[in-house]
Amino acid sequence: MAPTMHRVIFLGPPGVGKGTQAASLSKELGVPHLSTGDLLRVAVAARTPLGLEAQGHMDAGRLVPDDLVLRILRDRLAAPDAAVGFLLDGFPRNLAQAQRLEEISPVESVLSFELPAHLLIERLSGRRVCPKCLTVYNIATRPPKSPGRCDLDGAELIQRPDDQPAAITTRLAVYAEQTAPLLGYYRRKGLLQTVDAHGSPNEVAGRVRTALR
Repeated sequence: MAPTMHRVIFLGPPGVGKGTQAASLSKELGVPHLSTGDLLRVAVAARTPLGLEAQGHMDAGRLVPDDLVLRILRDRLAAPDAAVGFLLDGFPRNLAQAQRLEEISPVESVLSFELPAHLLIERLSGRRVCPKCLTVYNIATRPPKSPGRCDLDGAELIQRPDDQPAAITTRLAVYAEQTAPLLGYYRRKGLLQTVDAHGSPNEVAGRVRTALR
């Protein structure tokens, strides 16, 4: 009997929690959790030909072109651990990327995580990051043991510029503009399901599993 394929896309605005859910579900299903940001960082660190090409764009302050991102993704999906599926986190970001992705791999499910804007702003504006170990905290939902200090190395936590409320509002507007056509595209294909991202990670995880069933 052929193994069950799990080729799933997680979509959702910044701060909605899709990365947390993808990381958890990937372990349960035994498939890799892939985000294009992580793939780019790995390729650059490994100094692969594609990574060096991506680094040239990044060093110049340019966005990495879709074609290059998709070539890196195609190489990653050819790895043995992706043979029975993958969880794509936050990709594709627009209709053009979705159409190009189809040339690389079919997809069984697309989950769109949804949360009201005011809750997203509240989540993101409370986020703090350790500049040394990159551990992420939230002053409301996951505070450090000592206020303003990392539990692991004691470094002073920082707030990223893009987690300021004004920047968050812009990021959400860009996401809505780019992603609305994408959601319609997958809805017409019968692949799209929405997931209420309100509540605890365990509550959301239950909704994710129901959607995938």
